[in-house]
Amino acid sequence: MNDSVTVFAPVSIGNVSVGFDSLGLALKPIDGDLLGDSVTIEALKDGEDNAFELTGTFADRLPKDKESNIVWHVLHAFERHLEQLNVATQKVRISLHKNIPVCSGLGSSACSVVAAFDALNQFYQSPIDQSTLLRLMGESEAEISGSLHYDNVAPCYLGGLQLMLHGQTKVTQSIPVFENVYWVLAYPDVLVSTQAARDLLPKHYDRATLIRFGQNLAGFVAASYEQNLALAFSLITDEVAEPYRAGLLPDYLNTQAQLKRMNSLAVGISGSGPTIFSACVHLAEAQEQATWLRENYLQSEHGFVTICQVDQQGSRIIKQGI
Repeated sequence: MNDSVTVFAPVSIGNVSVGFDSLGLALKPIDGDLLGDSVTIEALKDGEDNAFELTGTFADRLPKDKESNIVWHVLHAFERHLEQLNVATQKVRISLHKNIPVCSGLGSSACSVVAAFDALNQFYQSPIDQSTLLRLMGESEAEISGSLHYDNVAPCYLGGLQLMLHGQTKVTQSIPVFENVYWVLAYPDVLVSTQAARDLLPKHYDRATLIRFGQNLAGFVAASYEQNLALAFSLITDEVAEPYRAGLLPDYLNTQAQLKRMNSLAVGISGSGPTIFSACVHLAEAQEQATWLRENYLQSEHGFVTICQVDQQGSRIIKQGI
């Protein structure tokens, strides 16, 4: 068992427009910054009790009370599972370094959950297999989002582009990515609750919408396997959520139109927003769009724009002590 371990978990785009609750894409900034959350697990001395610490750029947007923080619940869920496996537990300090704002549309809660579960598993020398750990992550993240879906958890943990599966034996399938595409992310710093954004969606959709949704998603997956970039990105359109959520974001439709005039391959809402994404073939185009978004889309000094590419690694150890 390690004395301490720190695991980083990256941000992700849920839905990717074309795959509502079905696609998720992990991203990393091209400048090498770690955009996501990290969790550190440290062994405590005999006689001490489990402890919690909260730090990071956006720590002040979370309650300081450990009982209200998702990683504290993850710790207890992990320990309960270890008991089922007859693995002895020890007292630890779990520290969350919160670098992603809550309700950002970047998988903020998934980042915390994934980093916590992965760090605990690494601390205990991986007693829980990857498939089981992913399911535990999904169940814990559902406590915050209000429903069980893996479109942020799976890419955050496994990396790359993940297609969610509705099955008992496997919950996700990795899809080939377009490695040379640049993804511009813009977080304006306005509040969009995931649950509130879901409540805006209709309970029923007409047949024509469902047919278009299925055709676009199937075509996008097929084009990804063929590495047909033009076809794949022409199909990135949101038939399910964007028509109802666009009004939650700052002047979204005009922003989308402007980015497309600047040669964006596709523009969409990341998860439930307010972060938006724009995909570009050329770095110069991505940089031009990033500059425009900083000047026109951000609503406060806490908003940010970053240029990313696909994070193929997912969560990983960034510091380890013996």
